[in-house]
Amino acid sequence: MASSAEGSGLEQYADGFVAELGRLGYSPRTCEAQVALLRHLARWLAEQGVPLSGLNSEVAGEYIAVRRGRSQLRSGRALRPLLGYLRGLGVVPSATVLVPQAPVDVLLTRFGEWLSGERGLAPATVSSYLHQSRPFAVACAGQLPSLTAAQVADLAAGGAVGLRPRSAQVRANAVRALLRFLWLEGMTAVPLADAVGSFAAPAGADPPKGLSPGQADDLLAFVRASPGGMRNEPMIALMLRLALRAGEAASLLLDDIAWRQGILRVRGKRNRVDEIPLPADVGAPLARYLSDGRPTGTAHRQVFLALDAPHGPLTGPAVTSVAARALIAAGISGEGAAHRLRHTAACGVLAAGGGLVEAGQLLRHAGPQVTAVYARSDITALRSIARPWPEEAPA
Repeated sequence: MASSAEGSGLEQYADGFVAELGRLGYSPRTCEAQVALLRHLARWLAEQGVPLSGLNSEVAGEYIAVRRGRSQLRSGRALRPLLGYLRGLGVVPSATVLVPQAPVDVLLTRFGEWLSGERGLAPATVSSYLHQSRPFAVACAGQLPSLTAAQVADLAAGGAVGLRPRSAQVRANAVRALLRFLWLEGMTAVPLADAVGSFAAPAGADPPKGLSPGQADDLLAFVRASPGGMRNEPMIALMLRLALRAGEAASLLLDDIAWRQGILRVRGKRNRVDEIPLPADVGAPLARYLSDGRPTGTAHRQVFLALDAPHGPLTGPAVTSVAARALIAAGISGEGAAHRLRHTAACGVLAAGGGLVEAGQLLRHAGPQVTAVYARSDITALRSIARPWPEEAPA
C-alpha cells in the first residue's frame, strides 16, 4: 500500500490545475483552497492504495463522505472543478452515467427525447415538463392501456390540489403533452389529452399583472445600483421592455446582437428565431455590461455569464431567480417574476393605445388566441375586440 501523497500521482497536476482555475476567473484565495483540497485528496488516495486512474464517481463519493466533518470544501460541489479538470485531461474516469431502469424512468426518458427531438422544446422546458408530469406518470403506471378520460381527469385534478393557478397551468400543460406522446406511441387506446380539462385555470383566476410605469422605473434604478447591477440591469430590461422570456435572455448570444442595424435576434420556443428592434434604453446598459462588466478570458458566446468563477452561462431558471430577488429587494412581489416582467411589456403596449395584435407581435405569440388572456388586463384591449352594441330600430 502506498504511504505518501506522491503515490497517487495527483500532485503533478497541481500547477496546471491552478493555471486552469486562473483562466476560469477564480480568485487567488479560492485557488489556494482548491490546491489544498487537491493535496488532501492525494494523501487520501495514497492511504487507500487507490491510483489516480481509479478515481471514479464512487471513489469520489467516498472521499466526500470523509470530508463532511470539515468546515469548508466538504460537498460534492467543491470537488467539481478538480474532477472536471482531471476528466478533461483523461487521467480519471468520466462521470458515471445512470441508465434509467424503473419503467416510469424509462417512459419519462423517452418522453423527454420526444419533447426535445420532435417538438423542439428548449432543455429547460423539457426538464420542467419531466418534473411536472412525473407524479401523473407514477400515479397511472401499469394502467396506461386501459386509461379512461374520467380516470385521467381525476388524476390530473388531484395532482393540481394545493397548487397556485400558474403552477397548476404548468403541470396541466406537461400532463397534456405526456398524454399526446402516449397516444402517438400507441400506449393509450384513445387520445386523452383533452381530458385534463380546465382545472388549471379556475374561474376568477387573476389575469397577468404587470408593473406600473413607476414600479418599472424604480426596479431598474434599484437593480442598477445593487451588486451585480451592471449585468442584471440589461438582463431585466430585456424582459421588462422587450418581453423576452427568461430562457430567451439566457440563450442570447454575442452573435445575436447587430449593433449597427439596432437588431436583436431572439431564439424562442420550438426553435423559432425572431429579429426585433433594440431600443436605446435596453442597448445602452447592454453595451456597458459587455464592455465593462462581462468576465473576460472565457470562450462562452452567451451574453450573460455567472458573476462568480468559473463564469459559466446562466440558465433560464437562474435568470428567473435573479428577477425574483430583484423584485423582492425592490419591495415588489417576486411571484412569477420573469412572466411578470414580460407581462409588463405587453400591458405597456395596451396602455399606449395598441391592440392585441401589437401586443402579440411583441410577445412573439403563435396566434391571437394566446394573446387574448391579456385582454383582461386592460379595458382598452377589451374595446378592440368587443362587438358594437346594436342600435334600436327607428320607431
